[in-house]
Amino acid sequence: MPEITLDGLVKAYGGTRAADGLSLTVRNGEYLCILGPTGSGKTTCLRMICGLAVPDEGKVLFDGRDVTREPVSRRKAAMLSQVYSLFPSKTVYENVMFSPQTQEWPEDDAKQIVKSMIKMVHMEGKAHSYPRELSGGQQQRTALARALASDSDVLLLDEPLRALDARLRLELRKELRSMVKEMGLTSIHVTHDQDEALEMADRIAVIRKGRIVQVGTPMDVFKNPLTPFVANFVGRSNIFVGKMGRSFESHSEVMISSKECQFTVRARRTDIQEGSDVVVAVKIGSTKLEKVQPDAVEEKEGYVSGRVERVLYEGATITVEIETPAGLVSAKLPNRKFEDHVADDVVSIWWLPEAASVFRVPPEGLEDELRLD
Repeated sequence: MPEITLDGLVKAYGGTRAADGLSLTVRNGEYLCILGPTGSGKTTCLRMICGLAVPDEGKVLFDGRDVTREPVSRRKAAMLSQVYSLFPSKTVYENVMFSPQTQEWPEDDAKQIVKSMIKMVHMEGKAHSYPRELSGGQQQRTALARALASDSDVLLLDEPLRALDARLRLELRKELRSMVKEMGLTSIHVTHDQDEALEMADRIAVIRKGRIVQVGTPMDVFKNPLTPFVANFVGRSNIFVGKMGRSFESHSEVMISSKECQFTVRARRTDIQEGSDVVVAVKIGSTKLEKVQPDAVEEKEGYVSGRVERVLYEGATITVEIETPAGLVSAKLPNRKFEDHVADDVVSIWWLPEAASVFRVPPEGLEDELRLD
């Protein structure tokens, strides 16, 4: 299956650049997720790979062969778009059978692959139903089965699970990845759902404003973000702005100032010069809390104290939101901690230095950096 290279792709619609120097390499047989907010250029990227859109600048390469202006039919790339385009006069079975029939597969082979695809997407009971008789989620699953049965070398998936209910979406994450890996396809899966990308991808490419800002394994992108945007988009983070302090072999120090107080936090070691304006990002799952007893002589050791504003129950986890002099801070904890914290409790807040990433304050400002549009 082909290695896909995107080399400096530019695509503008009116005054908006949907791709702005987009470059990326997708390895042979890789399941890569492109993760980004709405309007970041994800679908445009897929359309240029598939041949449904021609870039204004740059190249699309399959195994080093320039296919930028080749027709869709010569790329062997199947795309499942957000518009399912099912044949209204054909049943689920007939829709999925369409590609094997047009390619004149042996009848037994065609029937076997079609049945396998329909079973994989849990549509056995609707195999003889027409699109008008299906829900949106069922239509999406039918379109997915049809794409998988197309005998393509490249599978392009544009939000393939978005219309499904939560339980089915979780089931299909595992089954879809397993099926695609078994078939050996090079796959690019576009999503704005970070959990979906983290669970399914071999690697994640984070896209923003038409550019890839980070590529890496799910663990690397989650734990080692390259920008404040990635830190906050791939796993929610607490964000602080401060001045770079001293750096030691094991950690660095950052002074956080607000109108009401000043405190020092520990973060990862960095080469950023002392005195520089910096941003500290800490995943909310890494934030530690220690309850401060009202009659305690001294507060528990921590970076800053705050008052619990509310506790949100989320099933396996809870989120505790704390109002501090530096703003709202969140902590994600196991649900067994639900009764440990209630509104108006005073807690001290801390984290391990390796859990805190440090960045220079972006030239365009932090607010623009964290914006999702």
